[in-house]
Amino acid sequence: MPVNPLLAATASPPIPEAQAWRAAYDGAFGPFIDLSQAVPGRPPHADMLKKLAEAAASAEAARYGAITGDRSLRETYAQHVSGLYGGPVMPEEIAVTAGCNQAFFVVMLALAQAGEAVLLPTPWYFNHQMTLAMLGIEARPLPCDQEAGFVPDPEAAEALVDERLRAIVLVTPNNPTGAVYPPDVIARFAELCRRRNLWLVIDETYRDFLPPEAGRPHDLLAGETWRDNVIQLYSFSKAYGIPGHRLGALIAGTPVIAEITKVLDCLQICAPRTGQAALAWAIPALAGWRAANAEDINRRLAAFRAALADVPEWGVTSIGAYFAYLRHPFPGRKGRSVAERLAAERGVLALPGSYFGESADAHVRVAFANVEAEEIARLPERLAAFRL
Repeated sequence: MPVNPLLAATASPPIPEAQAWRAAYDGAFGPFIDLSQAVPGRPPHADMLKKLAEAAASAEAARYGAITGDRSLRETYAQHVSGLYGGPVMPEEIAVTAGCNQAFFVVMLALAQAGEAVLLPTPWYFNHQMTLAMLGIEARPLPCDQEAGFVPDPEAAEALVDERLRAIVLVTPNNPTGAVYPPDVIARFAELCRRRNLWLVIDETYRDFLPPEAGRPHDLLAGETWRDNVIQLYSFSKAYGIPGHRLGALIAGTPVIAEITKVLDCLQICAPRTGQAALAWAIPALAGWRAANAEDINRRLAAFRAALADVPEWGVTSIGAYFAYLRHPFPGRKGRSVAERLAAERGVLALPGSYFGESADAHVRVAFANVEAEEIARLPERLAAFRL
C-alpha cells in the first residue's frame, strides 16, 4: 500500500547507516574511535542522577503535565536565559519539548506550509533538512564559504529571498562545521529578517560549550522587538548529559507559543516530566559543573587541533564547540567512500559531507567532544597511513 510520498522521498536517518560501517573493522589499530555522533562524553552529575531517580519514583511525574512544560522548569529556564542574554524572557514565552529536534519540527510546522521555503545555510544539519522534506517545505540552501569559516553571509541570503520564503535558520555553534557565528553577523540576519518580514530561527544547542572569553552569544533577546520574528531553540541533552531523557526548549513570542501549543498537544501532550523536575533543580545548582564540562570540551578541542597538526593533509577547515569539519586528502573521491573505508580499515568513524548537503563532498565531520584526549592522540597514526 502507498505511503505519504513526501515521507517516502525523505532520506533515511544517516547515523545508523554510518554505525554499520564499524562492523568491518578488525581491530588492527586498537579500539574503535567513534567520532560520528554528538553524544555527551561524560555521564550526568551524580546528584542529577539522584534527582532523576527521585522524580521517577514520584506519582506526580507519572501524570500529565502542562503542554508547554512544567511551570517550575519554565520559570527557572526563563530566569537563566534572561541573565544570559541580558533581556527579560517570561515563562509564558517558553515551551519545553521532547528534545531540540522536536522543537525544530513544531516551529517549522507553525511557520510554513507545504510549497513554501525555509533557508538553511549549508552544510546543514541533516535532521533539519529531513524535517522540511517530510513537511513539503523547500529546504533552500545558502552555501557558506569555507574561506569564511562556513559563517553564512547575510547579503548572499538576501539574494535568495522571494515570496515563498518564510524563515531563515541559523545553527551556532554550528553542526556540522563547528563554526561560531559572530554576534554582528547574527544581528545582520535579524535585521534582514525584520526588513523582509521573515522569521529568524536560531538553534543554539551547543552554546554551553563556548569558551568564557566568547562572551554573550548575541544580543537579540536583549532588544524589544525580538518577539515579532525571532525564535530560539535549545537542547538540555548535551549540557546536562541526558540525551535519553529527550528535553529541549524554544523561546518565542506568546502568539507563536499559542500556535505551537496546538502542535505539541497532538505530538506529546507534555514533555517527559521526570527530566523536567530534575532540570528545574539542575539549572542553578549545576552551573559550576556545566562550566567545568565546557572547559573539558575546550581542552579536547585544543587536543584535536594539536593532533591534526601532525597530519596537515587532513585540513581542519572549521572547528568549534563539539565539531570539526575536515577536508579529506582525496580530491574527486566521495566523502561517503572515504568515511566508510576509514571506519573499516583504521577504526575511525566520521560522517561524510554528503550527509550535510555538501555537493562537493570534500569533507568529513568529526564529533571530538565525546572522546577522551588519549583517543584523540591516536588519530594521527591512523590517518597518516590511510590511503584509497
